[in-house]
Amino acid sequence: MTADPTRRLVLAHGFTQTARSWTDVAGLLATRLPEVATLAVDLPGHGACEVSADADLVASAAHLVALGGPAIYVGYSMGGRVALHAALERPEAVRGLVLIGATAGIDDPDERAARRSADEDLAARIEQIGVDAFLDEWLANPLFAGLTTEAAHRDDRLRNSSHGLASSLRHTGTGTQEPLWNRLEEIDVPALIIAGEHDPKFRALGERLSAGLCDATIAVVPDAGHTVHLEQPAAAVDVIAAWWHARFD
Repeated sequence: MTADPTRRLVLAHGFTQTARSWTDVAGLLATRLPEVATLAVDLPGHGACEVSADADLVASAAHLVALGGPAIYVGYSMGGRVALHAALERPEAVRGLVLIGATAGIDDPDERAARRSADEDLAARIEQIGVDAFLDEWLANPLFAGLTTEAAHRDDRLRNSSHGLASSLRHTGTGTQEPLWNRLEEIDVPALIIAGEHDPKFRALGERLSAGLCDATIAVVPDAGHTVHLEQPAAAVDVIAAWWHARFD
């Protein structure tokens, strides 16, 4: 493990993905930031993770930090919410944050309850139809319209199990998460917030994250939607590299 934690990036994937979804990004990071090591981690319920799929966000954050150690944490969507929990629960390990298409949760209790119900319905759907058919439905979501077939990494997502994905939704979905907006000021490390130009919901959430954090920069990647780092990997890596050089070089 590199001795300088700011020269280490730990990568946390989104729902239905695995650590392998970062392969292209990690390769670009190695070119743009050769002095920085990267480690991609499988989160509970996904890939080859041996931690119980029933792990909640706090337990998922503990798993992430246990593997990553002191580092800068990069999280996409669900992985961004796990990284936020890591920064709050294990601040000694998190030396910086990069949050891509992320949120600190749903404020309104009624909206949160509705989302929890929707997540439960989706979890039951996965168990009913299986991962293969579910991925057809999931990747048809307009949120992922910017993904090419190659960038979607569907074959890799098929390594996940129905039980793992359903349990992940039930235990780490946004509906189960206590909102963290009023705790963002506790995070005093440099943070980079990335959103896609064509993802207005998460652009707005990104601006709110940036305003709430003590030391945050927001970057909007042109011609990208929610899956910024998969749709425009080179542009996303350029943003990360420029931020890293400005803050840690």
